[in-house]
Amino acid sequence: MKRNIFIKKLNCKPIDEQEIEIVERKGLGHPDSLADGIAESVSRALCKMYIEKFNTILHHNTDQVEVVGGHAYPRFGGGEMVSPIYILLSGRATTQIIKENGEVIKLPVGTVAIKAAKEHLKKVLRNLDVEKDVIIDCRIGQGSSDLIDVFERQKNKVPLANDTSFGVGYAPLSVTERLVLETERFLNSEELKKEIPAVGEDIKVMGLREGKKIKLTIAMAVVDKYVKNLEEYKEVINKVREKVRELAKKIADGYDVEIYINTADDYENGSVYITVTGTSAEMGDDGSVGRGNRVNGLITPFRPMSMEAASGKNPVNHVGKIYNILANLIANDIAKIEGVREVYVRILSQIGKPINEPKALDIELIVDDNYNFDEIKKKAEEIANNWLDNIMEVQKLILENKVSTF
Repeated sequence: MKRNIFIKKLNCKPIDEQEIEIVERKGLGHPDSLADGIAESVSRALCKMYIEKFNTILHHNTDQVEVVGGHAYPRFGGGEMVSPIYILLSGRATTQIIKENGEVIKLPVGTVAIKAAKEHLKKVLRNLDVEKDVIIDCRIGQGSSDLIDVFERQKNKVPLANDTSFGVGYAPLSVTERLVLETERFLNSEELKKEIPAVGEDIKVMGLREGKKIKLTIAMAVVDKYVKNLEEYKEVINKVREKVRELAKKIADGYDVEIYINTADDYENGSVYITVTGTSAEMGDDGSVGRGNRVNGLITPFRPMSMEAASGKNPVNHVGKIYNILANLIANDIAKIEGVREVYVRILSQIGKPINEPKALDIELIVDDNYNFDEIKKKAEEIANNWLDNIMEVQKLILENKVSTF
């Protein structure tokens, strides 16, 4: 099959060799990441329910989740929630099926969605009482008839794109990107929580690289019940700083890494970042799907990015989700070709057309000078075509939770 694949050589420095770079990651407990995680959990739960009942995934998009901050009174030794966090589940789904004889079968979309949201919150926020501290309101409605029609026409065929949209991916991650990503993952790991339980889940890591110097600014919620006073709070901050310094030596060897944690703290006035639940969503901070990390888990203003909110979109024909994941998968595979230093992939869909036939798939390569570009180009095109030939693998990876959307 002849596809619109365009491959060209970039004549520029890889990001690691450029003078400055900024990278951000919003951790799992950040309100925006909570919205993303809930939206994606609801979508996977609906997929499972649809497959169990009808042996297929029915139309849905649950990418409209709002987290409205509650109110808490944190204090050393343990405070309390006084106003719950409010979570609105919105979007569209197939809520009923009308059989040929006219019988209407109602589907438990709301029940499934609320259960999935609660399970995600319990998994992510160890110190949140989901039954007391959160209100979950499900307002998921029946899907748009025209989009459902596009969805229905693809049964037993390659799905038809539900939108004209694009996905973006690149590889490999720079040193700064890996450090930012792995710092948050480590601080939210089970290993770290066992050792320093006071570390909450709302962690934001901002990385600034200037030449060979990286400055990490970390905003980290501390759970109040695990620290009795200001001195214990300071101990937690110092322990975490040393842990991150050890991680930085492994990831950013040869770089001068400076680590700043909770820089808004005012020790003299006793104003520090303590929380009851481990998330700033208890302090009036709100969150929305798509306002945080991109599909690769980062926010990278020095790289091309899509503004698409991937979390919660259906994994069958929503190219806003599928193409962003696919672009990263293609980029990562091409980056393994000897001689390739950096890869940038952009994929454009056209509504109503098969998702394995994009309107355009653009690949940009930075390669070492002593390698044959034509040979690399041929291998890169083979990789792109192979992924398009097997595009349903992306759906499988999503359903099995083997790829992240935030």
